[in-house]
Amino acid sequence: CYKEFLLSTVPKDLSFKDMRIVVDCANGATYKVAPFVFKELGIDTHVICAEPDGKNINEKCGAVYPEMLKEEVLKREADMGFAFDGDGDRLVAVDNKGNILTGDQLIAIFAKMLTQTKELENPVVVTTVMSNIGLSKALKEMGIKHITTKVGDRNVVKEMKKHGAILGGEESGHIVFLNHHTTGDGILSALKLLCAIKILGSLLNELASTMKVFPQVLLNVNVKKKVEFSEIPEIKEVIKEVKDALSGKGRLLLRYSGTEPVCRIMVEGEDKEEISRYAQKIASVIEEKLN
Repeated sequence: CYKEFLLSTVPKDLSFKDMRIVVDCANGATYKVAPFVFKELGIDTHVICAEPDGKNINEKCGAVYPEMLKEEVLKREADMGFAFDGDGDRLVAVDNKGNILTGDQLIAIFAKMLTQTKELENPVVVTTVMSNIGLSKALKEMGIKHITTKVGDRNVVKEMKKHGAILGGEESGHIVFLNHHTTGDGILSALKLLCAIKILGSLLNELASTMKVFPQVLLNVNVKKKVEFSEIPEIKEVIKEVKDALSGKGRLLLRYSGTEPVCRIMVEGEDKEEISRYAQKIASVIEEKLN
């Protein structure tokens, strides 16, 4: 059964009986299985938002609203907290200091663990183009190839199979362990994070520094037409200017929304004020030329 499958992914020689965690089930799919699995491992588990009534799923709780989990972790001096979303395929983790980790940080931690346990025989990790540049740098330092694909878990899984990768996912916390499962599973990800803490011998707040999260600015610009950026000289010029300025220390991503008359601008770099200026500069040119 599903419970037995989850428990089978945890090495038998690891003990978690000294751990204290908080689990937010978002009043959703994980409300029964998650508490059972963690308690079965002997973990001191405090559960919140595990009383679904058919209407309260994701209601100011779970992975979408991790602030309540953060408060509980700090109040109970827990080692960490796990928040799932309504259908249970995502994980948001809070460390022992109350910091909310990104999906990219979790992927970096998992890559480090799998490298140490020699399970990452093929050193490849797949994520979407939305992953933070800090993840690419962290993986490179570990000797792992980072492949990016279009947004969407289906695209991630497709590339993972193509390149023989066992680890991939999205910044949102949707993480895939292809040697165990064909899709994201929040409880499985949480179990793997518990394993990482034991195998790597560090607290979660220490493991969070496995990657540096670079500041990121996201802007949406309404447009009346969607034209290839390279066809508008002024847009092409400002893109080149920003990319040259960011060379080696940041990145720019421009794309049109598939469902709205919107151009999405993402700029990452070491300095928040600097990348904010770059994003605004691009937004101004796009607003002028595409409206």
